[in-house]
Parts: sequence; structure tokens; C-alpha cells
Amino acid sequence: MAASFLIDSEPSRRVVITGMGVIAPNGQDLGTFWNSIRKGISAAARVSKFDTSRLPHQVAAPITGFDSRRYMEAKMARRCDLSTQYALAAATLAVRDAALDLSVLDPDRLGVVEGTTVSSMESVLKGHKNYLTHGGYHLLSPMTVVNGYSGEGSSRLALALGIRGHAITYCSGCASGNDAVGYAFRMIQDDEVDLMVAGATDDMMIEPMYAGLCLLKVMTTRNDTPKEAMRPFDRTRDGFLLGEGAAFLVLEDLAHALLRGARVYAEVLGHGRSCEAYHPTDSHPDGIGFRRAMQKALRKARLHPSEVDYINAHGTATPTNDPIETRAIKAVFGEHARRLAISSTKPVTGHMMGASGAVETVITALALQHQELPPTINLNDPADECDLDYLPRQARPYPARVALNLSAGFGGKNSCLVLRAYRQQP
Repeated sequence: MAASFLIDSEPSRRVVITGMGVIAPNGQDLGTFWNSIRKGISAAARVSKFDTSRLPHQVAAPITGFDSRRYMEAKMARRCDLSTQYALAAATLAVRDAALDLSVLDPDRLGVVEGTTVSSMESVLKGHKNYLTHGGYHLLSPMTVVNGYSGEGSSRLALALGIRGHAITYCSGCASGNDAVGYAFRMIQDDEVDLMVAGATDDMMIEPMYAGLCLLKVMTTRNDTPKEAMRPFDRTRDGFLLGEGAAFLVLEDLAHALLRGARVYAEVLGHGRSCEAYHPTDSHPDGIGFRRAMQKALRKARLHPSEVDYINAHGTATPTNDPIETRAIKAVFGEHARRLAISSTKPVTGHMMGASGAVETVITALALQHQELPPTINLNDPADECDLDYLPRQARPYPARVALNLSAGFGGKNSCLVLRAYRQQP
């Protein structure tokens, strides 16, 4: 009993966010990105990357004006799929933002974790097409094998940043970004490392993948009004906008951060994940996966539900997700659910798939730093089952202390992060 008591009473290492970088449809620097989030300026547009004239879904949130030369040599860019280029750029920005020189730190106390869904699907599809069209292996690039490897992204990041401690690729569908940050949080808390570069990247703006999403009927069909198309929690919602891009964060042990005089955006308190084992694509109608992920995250953070002020919801604007997510929030928070502020920021960024959890962690951290909660744009007529405070249309100044970031992926994978506005004393 004495030994157990001593273990339980040991103070946990505090984990803080000290750097962030985004390559997103609504901004490729933190200032532009946050301004569009708080003002609700959507990045939605008609798809121009390939012909969608025969497809039912013709609008998305694409990235425009991305220049890989700002972050890597041209030779490296040619060898990497676009999703990896996004990751390298966002991670580079995060390290710069944290004012880090990784070369002077103990390599065994550093790590990188990358979340994604389809990884480098672009190279695999191109290689397959070339092989079938030209009828010979000699026209393939050796990079087809390298890029097709599912852990290639974290390997590239480790090489580019000089991280020699740990390099991991994490895939849990659209929960990947949240889970990657959660993995980094646990690595630091468990004293495996002092610092992690954690985030996620995705690029499903590839014609066969986009067409496959069309078959699933999860994207909006409002092709004539792209910026008003995605409507989370609204009675007229009909699906999401597909986005693309990457977001990475620098997570550190607080003592390590303070010793080097780092700026702190927010503190990470907990992470919870769950699997419903219910359906390949749909969430359980009772929201058991969302519910268990939130409960586990709050337990890890040692918080009562009444201490939470804000939730950045998964909020995909599909007919099934929004009421299920609402149901789960009510089950976890009870009467306090009526006092929570909740929003979905995907109508601005698009649903960035595996990267969405990471980019929404950045949004949640910025909301806590600026004490301003982002809006759910295009919410004009809430659905009957969606009757909570979703911050419709306009941002709200609010002294939020604790926030959740909630994500869900295909296969019933759910993930929740708990963040707190930074203060020096626990």
C-alpha cells in the first residue's frame, strides 16, 4: 500500500505547447490562419485540381499558393508527395515558432510523431498507372517504394529536423491528428522524452480518393455556394467540405520550456481515445465512442466535467454525426452541457481528414491564448437534436480556462484532448 501511495502521489510532468505551424487552406502562417478562424472566413472554393464536372460534389477547401521552396530544396520537393511537403513545411514552421535549435539538444530526449490517413497515396497511384500504361518496371522511380511506405512521413521529418530519438507514424483515420498529439503528450509525461514535434498531414485531393468520398455521400452538394455550403449542426446540413494540409506543434516538458525561456501557448492536460467496433464508417447512434474518449481524457486530466468551458467539436455537418456528437456531450456533461460553448471550425478549414485533429488543436490553443472562442459559421437554423450553444456565426470573447478538442475517424476511432490556458502554478 505504501509503495502504491507513493507512486500515485508523484507529481506528473507538465506538458506545454511552445510552437505551432500550419499549412492550411485558410492560411499558411499563424496570424492569417487565426484571423480567418475568428472572423469565419471560409477557404471553400470549387475544385480546380481535376475535373469534377461529372461528380456530384464539386466544392472543397483546397490549398492555394503553397511554395515548397520556402521550406526545402527543389530536389527534396520533387521526391516527396504533396502531403509530405505539407508536413515538412508545417513542422519547420512549428520549430521556428518555438525558437528552437534542435541540434544543441540531447538527441535521445527528442521525438517526432506524424499522423495521417492515406499517407503517400499519390506516389502509389502514379507508380501503378505508369507501370500499367508503359508496361515495364524500368520506368518506375525507386521513390515509389520509399513514398509508399506508411512511415515515410515521420522518416522525412526526422531527417529534415535532425531528430534522432524517436520517429513514429500514427494512423487512426480522422482521429490521427489528435492521437499524434496525445502520443507526444504521453511520451513527455512518461519521461521518455523532453520534447516532441507532433502533428498530422493529409492530402485526399487526389482524384480517385475524392471520387471514393463521393460514393460515401459524406460531402456537401451545394456546389453553387462554396463558402456557405458546409453547415454543422444546422437543419439543412448535407456534408462536409474536403480540406488538405498539415499542422504541427512543439510539445515540451514545462521545466524544459521554462529553462530555455520559451513562450507557452497552452498546457496539455489529458488525452483519451476509444474504439466502438460498430461500423466501418458510421458512429454508434448513442455516441458511445465520443463519450468514452471524453471521459478517459477528463479522467487523465483529473478534471470534473463542470470545469470545461469550450469544446472544439468534430462537427462534420453530416446528417448523422452532429446529433450523435451532441448526444454524447449531453451524456458526459449533463446539465453543464447547456453552459458549454461548442463550435465546429471545419467550414473555414475544410475537413482536413487525418490532419484535422492537429489543426484543431492549434485552433483550441489559440482560442485559449487569445481568450476568444471561434464561431460555427453557416449555422442559421439549428436541427432539433442539436440544441446546445454552438457559437453561431460570430466569435465570442470568453475567459476560457479548459477546452476539449474532439475527433472521430472511420472504424469508430475517437480521440479527445484536454487543453488548459497556461498558468505557472498547477
